[in-house]
Amino acid sequence: MNLSHLSHLSHLGVPLGPMIRVHGGFANRTYRLDTDQGSFAVKELSPADRRRPYRVEDVFAFERAAFAAGVPMPEPIAADPQTLVHRWVEGEKVPEAPVPEAYAFEVGEILARLHALDVPWTPEPAESAEGPTPRDWPALAARAQASGQPWADELASRVGTFLAIADFLDTCERPGPVVLTHRDVQPWNLLARAGRPVLLDWELSGPLDLSGELGSTALGIAKGPGLDDIRPAVFRRVLDGYVAGGGALPPPGPSWFAYTVGGWLGHTRWNVLRCLAGVEAGTGPELALSHESVQGGLRGLPDLFGRLADLEALLA
Repeated sequence: MNLSHLSHLSHLGVPLGPMIRVHGGFANRTYRLDTDQGSFAVKELSPADRRRPYRVEDVFAFERAAFAAGVPMPEPIAADPQTLVHRWVEGEKVPEAPVPEAYAFEVGEILARLHALDVPWTPEPAESAEGPTPRDWPALAARAQASGQPWADELASRVGTFLAIADFLDTCERPGPVVLTHRDVQPWNLLARAGRPVLLDWELSGPLDLSGELGSTALGIAKGPGLDDIRPAVFRRVLDGYVAGGGALPPPGPSWFAYTVGGWLGHTRWNVLRCLAGVEAGTGPELALSHESVQGGLRGLPDLFGRLADLEALLA
């Protein structure tokens, strides 16, 4: 990436060297830029194949309000449809493993603070509203087998499960309320600074059913890479922190985990399409990472879907 199209960011200062790629992003590409005025995270968005439109102005306003309210996060500096810039924040990566209970409690408090913000959000145009969950898995499996994808047989064996997941997502009742929130509070979007959370990567922000946000967040930081190491105490501390921060919990039910299931299903399908294209795209994850994401979804999603009843027990 070069700075030729970032002339509008000249106020960041004189670069001290080339931007350095920071690897690990699942959807976009991030670089570190050091200038005579400090260090910045420059994220190159992949707008052409996004799963949902990026609301650049709304998200940036939400970030600015959250930062002003004291939410621990990188300072938002600038945003346009192709590039996001934040002040660089040092911290430790959060592994995909159960976090300490105190950390989980503070994450819950952060969510309560976010949901209390009064920030305008432009309503979605009627024509851009999300329709039924895609059910093209049989066709995708056929294309995968025809093109010799390494996971083709595994996808073919999971088609029935993925169609059942789509049915669940389209029929699961969401009790509300709908809140304006981050929508992706997961280990890969968190840092630990002096043992306390810092929330990164806000571009998926938008309205979401409260139960989906709480269930996704609490489950994501209470477990390891699979579902065999879920710490109920960590899960509950997120909810305790939310209540302590002034939030009210929605009623228990499968809706707490529908957003997690739907997000993973959509992410898997998005990466299947990238793999079927068979070319190394100029933006977004490398093709090898897309293959890895597909294989993770093919193995993990059926397990997650099959354990929904057990997960609901965490809400008791």
